[in-house]
Amino acid sequence: MTSTPGIVITGGSGRMGQMLIKTIMASDKCHLAGVLEREGHDWIGQDIGSAMGGAAMGVKVSDDALEVFAKAQAVIDFTAPAATVGFAGLAAQARAVHVIGTTGLSEDDLKAINAASRHAVIVRAGNMSLGVNLLTKLTEKVAAALDDDFDIEIIEAHHNQKVDAPSGTALMLGEAAAAGRGVTLADVSDSGRDGITGARKKGDIGFAAIRGGDIVGEHDVLFAATGERITLRHVATDRAVFARGAIKAALWGQDKNPGEYDMMDVLGL
Repeated sequence: MTSTPGIVITGGSGRMGQMLIKTIMASDKCHLAGVLEREGHDWIGQDIGSAMGGAAMGVKVSDDALEVFAKAQAVIDFTAPAATVGFAGLAAQARAVHVIGTTGLSEDDLKAINAASRHAVIVRAGNMSLGVNLLTKLTEKVAAALDDDFDIEIIEAHHNQKVDAPSGTALMLGEAAAAGRGVTLADVSDSGRDGITGARKKGDIGFAAIRGGDIVGEHDVLFAATGERITLRHVATDRAVFARGAIKAALWGQDKNPGEYDMMDVLGL
């Protein structure tokens, strides 16, 4: 077991954190090297298996990132922007592969993460699933094939506890559509419509966010012109698809040179 790469999970009490832990424990390609939670969390010091309501796993939850990272070959991180930036620096010190699924990162956050990638491998993606990354590639190709007579709208739906909008995946799809058209997303993005907004500006890429219930993740890219519409769609019904992708990224990064990569690199797309 210990001959396989050891992976640390940050934010182990969250839905994604628990899914990652269960997926790692079921894998013969890696092992759980540590679990992190924020200082003062009830789970600190407990065996993660017991804290999750099951059998002991032999790994205690910690709030000391540097100590835990030093014993691991990879860190998988679906937390919050401020925490992720801090983890990036610590993971780089430990020379551990840092897989980032955190969304809502600012430009300053991205600069700090890029600086950390000079010393270690970072794999960052708005979505870790194979299907979404294929959808991203398709979105770029369709956007390149159609002119701006086709309006592009990205509609995303998630559970009612998601705190950022548009989702990281929606923005990834928007970036792909913009790349296909040879424009910068920041120049053509249109989101948060409310009230008297006026007519839609030709060439804009629109975003709409739905929040409700326990929706895992649904993304539609709509190309709409006069008399016809094309819709590309991905629906995730189980967080395990993201966990499997994140673990694949952590293993892929083991023999890579320091730098910032994404799931397109991991999947060879």
